[in-house]
Amino acid sequence: KSMRELSTHFFIAFLVVALMLSLTTLGLLTMSQTLTSSGSITSINVAIFSDINCTTPINALSWGIISPGTSASRTVYVKNTGNSQLTLNMRTDVWVPAGANNSISVTWNKENAQLNASQSTAADLTLTVSPSISGILNFSVNIIITGSG
Repeated sequence: KSMRELSTHFFIAFLVVALMLSLTTLGLLTMSQTLTSSGSITSINVAIFSDINCTTPINALSWGIISPGTSASRTVYVKNTGNSQLTLNMRTDVWVPAGANNSISVTWNKENAQLNASQSTAADLTLTVSPSISGILNFSVNIIITGSG
């Protein structure tokens, strides 16, 4: 083979090796972790629905796959099934694994909202995962929505 052919083959081999090393380095710098999750919803003095017309009751949410440092939101519809005004509250309980709530939180936009008898409202639940979460790949949590008054 001529010197020019050898030089061309060497250059191509060099580019392939450089590309492979770059991709390997990029892979090392972009490590990711995903979490799968689920959660149950319990309600007290109110009913929870998946639709705006409050015809499809739900008792569980799937958050899907969530990466560290991100959040996911789900909209549910809360209906006062009683005959007097209620104040809405939400809390979480029974985190699995225990301690997951140190890196994962659930919040909503209806804390202390007033809901008249037979009235319903859209509520956005947001699950947030800390960017520094570690050792948790799957989790579940109970979400308890209460109407008091």
